[in-house]
Amino acid sequence: MTEAAYRFSADTAEMDRDQIHRWLSTEAYWALGRARSVQDAAIDASVNFGMFEVATGRQVAYARLVTDSVTFAWLCDVFVDPTVRGRGVGVSLIENVGAALDTLNLRRVALATSTAHGLYAKFGFDVVAAPEHWMERRAVAPAAS
Repeated sequence: MTEAAYRFSADTAEMDRDQIHRWLSTEAYWALGRARSVQDAAIDASVNFGMFEVATGRQVAYARLVTDSVTFAWLCDVFVDPTVRGRGVGVSLIENVGAALDTLNLRRVALATSTAHGLYAKFGFDVVAAPEHWMERRAVAPAAS
């Protein structure tokens, strides 16, 4: 990937909501079937990041950060368009997200992944230091989230 081929943005107004919903609701194992209204509400309540083709303006990657912007954040909904995978777009996305996180000086940033441990490790993510301290509460009957 050449740096000139793609650009990063943290401007929510630039996010292609139709494309993001298509990706997540049909291709992302963690969000299959997610309703558009749920996705739009999540975008509106989050810090959003995207990678865009410079030549066309087409969005090619997305990530969302749920945070209080003071102490904690959860990085989620990270998705790279399959047509550009292997070109460094995901690496560039997470590098730029990491730079944005560094300015917040958060105590902890969490994420969950089943496939990209190596990518995230390059940017300081590690296994949970004290898993015995962490718990989760799941919906009894998960809605399309």
